[in-house]
Amino acid sequence: MSNALARPLLLDLEAFARLTGVHPHLVARFVALGLLEPARDVSGRLWFSYADVAAVARIQRLRAAFSLNYAAVGLVIDLLDRLAAQESALRAKHSGGRSWT
Repeated sequence: MSNALARPLLLDLEAFARLTGVHPHLVARFVALGLLEPARDVSGRLWFSYADVAAVARIQRLRAAFSLNYAAVGLVIDLLDRLAAQESALRAKHSGGRSWT
């Protein structure tokens, strides 16, 4: 028995494209450029998580805000992720692992 109220854990290409409002060919381009990393089943079919929905929104915001091509968006995302990791490491170093409770 299935529960109609439960969301599927993964979305196929068509459902993902509908949910994000992005054409399936553009989603496939994002995958080819490494902007999205969906799971693949044994037949090679793409399966996207709900975290990928946020990734597409981020891609679209960066492209619109800075008029970048998608390859440049990938570079910007990589740099932003690296900066966030460095900031997190720096905060952890300065807090000395202490909790402020």
